[in-house]
Amino acid sequence: MFSVVFLLALLALSVTGSPVEVRNSPITLPITRRLAFSNITDLLRRDEARLAVFGEYSTHGRRDADRTPNPAVPLKHADLGDAFSDYTVNVQIGDSPISYNLIVNTASAITWVGAGLPYLSRTSVDTQQPVEVNYRYGSFRGTIFRDELRIGDFKRLTIPGMEFGVASTSQGIAADGVLGIGPTSLSLNTLPNFPEQTIPTFTERLAIQHIVSIFFQPLVANQVDNGEICFGGTNPSNFMRPMTYTDVVTTGPSSRYWGINQRITFGDIEILADTTGIVDSGCTFLYLATDAYERYRAATGGILNQTNGLLQISLLQYNRLYDLKFHIATRPFRLVPNAQIWPRSLNYRVNGGNDDIFLIVKALATPTGSGIDFVNGYPFLQRFYTVFDSNQGRVGFARTLYTDNETN
Repeated sequence: MFSVVFLLALLALSVTGSPVEVRNSPITLPITRRLAFSNITDLLRRDEARLAVFGEYSTHGRRDADRTPNPAVPLKHADLGDAFSDYTVNVQIGDSPISYNLIVNTASAITWVGAGLPYLSRTSVDTQQPVEVNYRYGSFRGTIFRDELRIGDFKRLTIPGMEFGVASTSQGIAADGVLGIGPTSLSLNTLPNFPEQTIPTFTERLAIQHIVSIFFQPLVANQVDNGEICFGGTNPSNFMRPMTYTDVVTTGPSSRYWGINQRITFGDIEILADTTGIVDSGCTFLYLATDAYERYRAATGGILNQTNGLLQISLLQYNRLYDLKFHIATRPFRLVPNAQIWPRSLNYRVNGGNDDIFLIVKALATPTGSGIDFVNGYPFLQRFYTVFDSNQGRVGFARTLYTDNETN
């Protein structure tokens, strides 16, 4: 699927870029985390806004499940970063002396600059092609330019002729722009003059291996650098073999994002039968279809805290938690009890007491069978090394040294 889409994307623009040049490929860069919410209300509002975008493409939503483009319906990309924090990398373009701080977004395909620092480059080519992207709480309008894009010191990763947006107007973006690493299909309806055309994405322009890998450590208090992003491959020093791959789904609303199949169990209880959903670094919590959420709530004994909207359990209930197992391909990936709770060092940010215990599982707005029945958000990704492989249309997972960490 992805190779065909990539070919169509290359044909879509009148002028395409040169093959990517990567020095010392793959390269690994630290991800900088910025706390991005003021209170629990803001936290949940932003997370729910992101989910609402996903929900618009469910079987009950506004898009056909067969991925047929509909130019009459503008595409909304999921909001940037997760509701808890933004993850950014520094990017240089052309001969500009400016290093742009771009938010890494797995649920958007467009790379663009100009929201913060002005875009300055004498080497850029203006394609005269207007571009626009709507997020739930933000947007940008501008023009597609083409120039060399660089990531890392000493031009370690260089993409000549990269197509990217330069904003003439933008709102709701707390950075210089976005590095979109989502599937190419998310670039549909971003070119107003050619809504059915796609744009070659950053991920697909990577040399040989069109791969982006993400590694997080569990959050500890106000820690800033707690992860890294690897372009063009994986960093074996950050995960334990084997790496388990599963194909991305090719039909239905989950196929618009990094959609996979999985089953979830809690002890001997099946929480969610084998079904489709998405992997997304931008969601603060782990989300389940409403009926699966109710099964998890009943199994854990969690009671909804009316102040922050999270399930709360006692210390005794916590000590009795089972592993929450995600059965992906041929292997179970388990969230140990500590991985199922909100970091207690950050309880003050969700109006909780120092010793309160809150679960990180929340409910989607729809039951099983709606097309997106789970979202493996940040709580999952901070425990497992994750590989987004657009070349072979698959997502990979592996354990890390932090999978069974007890920091929460």
